[in-house]
Amino acid sequence: MKNAITLVPGDGIGLEVTAQAVRVLEAVGAQFGVSFRFETVLLGGAAIDEKGVPLPAETLAACKAADAVLLGAVGGPRWDDLSGARRPEAGLLGLRAGLGVYANLRPARLFPELRSACPLKDEIAGKGFDLLIVRELTGGMYFGDRGRSPDGEVAWDTERYSRKEITRLLTMAFRAARSRSGRLCVVDKANVLESSRLWRETSRALSPAWPDVEVSYMYVDNCAMQLVRNPSQFDVIATSNMFGDILSDEASMITGSIGMLASASLGDSGPGLYEPIHGSAPDIAGSGTANPLAAILSAALLLRHSLALEPCARAVESAVSRVLAEGYRCADIASGDPSEKVVGTEAMGDRVVRVLGRKEP
Repeated sequence: MKNAITLVPGDGIGLEVTAQAVRVLEAVGAQFGVSFRFETVLLGGAAIDEKGVPLPAETLAACKAADAVLLGAVGGPRWDDLSGARRPEAGLLGLRAGLGVYANLRPARLFPELRSACPLKDEIAGKGFDLLIVRELTGGMYFGDRGRSPDGEVAWDTERYSRKEITRLLTMAFRAARSRSGRLCVVDKANVLESSRLWRETSRALSPAWPDVEVSYMYVDNCAMQLVRNPSQFDVIATSNMFGDILSDEASMITGSIGMLASASLGDSGPGLYEPIHGSAPDIAGSGTANPLAAILSAALLLRHSLALEPCARAVESAVSRVLAEGYRCADIASGDPSEKVVGTEAMGDRVVRVLGRKEP
């Protein structure tokens, strides 16, 4: 059957937001006459508790067999004392590597309705922004050689990249820039790091094949500053694993909340991996207050990139915009304006589902 989606709710609020994303997928499927087949598997802390490992073999097999994978979140303080290889996050890294998803697409858009939730000055937020961070996902420091000296007094983590890894990531970034405004900013630390100098060399070698894409370069520290000074200057940002991890979290906060940012992790073949970037938020897990919109927007990316259901993807994104325009907010994006209607996780899912069920355009 087509449209097979493996669900990986994970830990904490991952279970709650994934449930709402599934409801939205079912609603948009009903609207467009599309059916989905869901299978739920364990990852992270939940897998450790039940299976003794963060990434059971059957989880990886189910994910590889699917058309797409929808993930919630992993981790939490109850597993913090485990060694690195046994932690919940190791399961997520192993899943990404096992699926061969090397490019993480993280769109950061300031919805007009959330200007009041944006921490930037109004004259900056008023310009709006809609940017895309393309982050390398399976290389760099997170996967490089690491260790400690025998006496425990010295530790190291190695940033390592091959030209092949950089080329495939930048190719996806060039392609994304071409489909948008034709502007690509490659972010690195080439004044200090040899690996960053390889990023620049590779980008300059690729650029002639993309004459319709304007390429610029920026050091990562300057980029971090520019994201809060003038985020509208960016369209597509391409960068390494660690830099992308940090910059995309910064970008999430200037959209109003980390609870609004979706992501898509893609490779050359096989299923894509889709997840909100907010983490498991154990402090609010079970309270019914988590914002499900990032998970719902991740489902929209899934519809677009893995299932080629563009009308469905647009319908979901439009429904989210409409719900925000009608004044509905979860606690993380509420400004305190009396006109806002602050709702919980399930009620926000209800609103998106109801908008999808409406007949008016």
